[in-house]
Amino acid sequence: MKKNYKTEFLKRQYMLSRDYEIYYYSDSHLGNVDSHIHKYYEMYFFLEGSVSILIRDKLYRLEPGDVVILPPGIPHKAVIHDQEHPYSRFVFWISVEYYQRLRQMSEDYYYLVQRAAEKKQYVYHNSTVEFSGIQSKIFHLMEEIHAERYGKEARIFINICDLLLHLNRMAYEKNNPGKIKEDQNLYRNILQYIDDHLEQDLSLEYLAGEFYVSKYHIAHIFKENTGISIHQYIMKKRLAACQDAILGNISISRAYLMFGFKDYSSFYRAFKKEFGISPKEYKDLKIQIGMKEEKLPH
Repeated sequence: MKKNYKTEFLKRQYMLSRDYEIYYYSDSHLGNVDSHIHKYYEMYFFLEGSVSILIRDKLYRLEPGDVVILPPGIPHKAVIHDQEHPYSRFVFWISVEYYQRLRQMSEDYYYLVQRAAEKKQYVYHNSTVEFSGIQSKIFHLMEEIHAERYGKEARIFINICDLLLHLNRMAYEKNNPGKIKEDQNLYRNILQYIDDHLEQDLSLEYLAGEFYVSKYHIAHIFKENTGISIHQYIMKKRLAACQDAILGNISISRAYLMFGFKDYSSFYRAFKKEFGISPKEYKDLKIQIGMKEEKLPH
């Protein structure tokens, strides 16, 4: 590890902190730990070793990069096959009350533990690249916990949310590979539709009817892929199209009607907000620049 956050392993199976605890362990000759349960959530990130984990009555052979999710009340224990080989892992404990507060903020934090509780899906395999992203977020969280900087508690909360959301997305995408591909196809089809129909009604309700999906689903995949709302994207595409039309000597009064604006005042406000000048000022500026370029000696 880039910093020494290693903790001496203790067989304590209860939390000292009210909300969360995170540890990095690396041991040899550890011996066996008895099967036990927790009153909190445990997230376990396996780094190296010859180890299996027994969850309820099923034994899972662990591979580097595996993430294990254990809700409260689930009996489990590590089974070490080779005491000589270093056994390294991160262990993250979160209280039920803390997790419930996160769930009240968004159900997106709850997918992972819900799958474990309802479907008994406890172990997720990750490639080296996938796990490096997870490990990076763990490092950031541990660095903040061990630092004494302004805004420490706020940053820790942000880092915990970031890590948990990343893990939930990882789990969802592994469980729904077809759904991810389907959403990407839908996203690309909507992009093409918008490009081809800028002059038409492109409200969420209309697009939902055209593509036979909910408007909330369209809004979600658009924000996920572009970082902005679909309304903002359509506005930017329409303004860019109007900009090109004005440069092509189409009158301003015709250009905005060609690309879906209902009245000049709304077009004017949107154009000035996007480009910092009015449509007429933009056209006059381009004319002046064009005239100057024509006068330059060739």
